Amino acid sequence: MANKDMSKDVLSVVKKKTGKSVTSKDIEKIASGVKPSTMQSETQLRALIKQVSGLVNVKVSEETINDIVQAVKSSKLDTNNMQQLMNMMMGKK
Repeated sequence: MANKDMSKDVLSVVKKKTGKSVTSKDIEKIASGVKPSTMQSETQLRALIKQVSGLVNVKVSEETINDIVQAVKSSKLDTNNMQQLMNMMMGKK
């Protein structure tokens, strides 16, 4: 999947799941601060989840944050491959 297609897919998924429109600049701003180490650090991962939930103005419960952190930490994803991570989050194989 090309980068542009990925961006459109991400924006579509966000809008579909939250009912909120997010611009590609919003996503790029957040993504620019994400590094492979972000996915390995529970503190950084929690901060990222809260940043994204704030962007779309959707409250995420502590239980859901815990579930997301656990799913990322227990997954066998290559955290250097962000496309693989995005595909997992969007429910694609």
